[in-house]
Amino acid sequence: MPTPEKTSLAEIVRVARDILEMRGLTGLTMQAVAEQVGVRSPSLYKRVEGRDGLIRLVAEATLTELTERLRAATSLEDLAGRFRAFGHECPAAFQLVATPGPGVPLARHEFGAAASEPVLRWTGSIAGEAQALEAARTFTAWGVGFVSMELNHGFNLGGDVDQAWEFGVSAILAGIGSHHPRL
Repeated sequence: MPTPEKTSLAEIVRVARDILEMRGLTGLTMQAVAEQVGVRSPSLYKRVEGRDGLIRLVAEATLTELTERLRAATSLEDLAGRFRAFGHECPAAFQLVATPGPGVPLARHEFGAAASEPVLRWTGSIAGEAQALEAARTFTAWGVGFVSMELNHGFNLGGDVDQAWEFGVSAILAGIGSHHPRL
């Protein structure tokens, strides 16, 4: 009779993401995950293709959650707020998918494409379909940069960072909207 499964792949990924948030990417090891799910680390290899595969699965789960949040947005301002909130709630996972760094395993393309879809839709609605990709890239680059600076304590000149966010969102949206082809 086969040995019963002690844990699911979903549980392994959930635990790995929790470890990522608590210990960072260097603390995300197969041994740490195995200890948390209550199996020996060689047992994880039945479900995951090693640490790189585990990191990729965490990145994909992160993008799946982010996509769900962004799809629920009711405006581009709401989408921006949801993006920022996600970064604050899951800072290590956010940085894993937004600024992974050299050599870090990436999610498969379709996960990033799914997360991009709501951004493309909303930016296209104000910039025009012909400019949707450029607008989405501009909007995303600004948002990732701002949130990354927040997470890394990069705003050191005083002032209200929330006001700076609101100012930035307004300025980016005005700039994107100014490129909409007028009939």
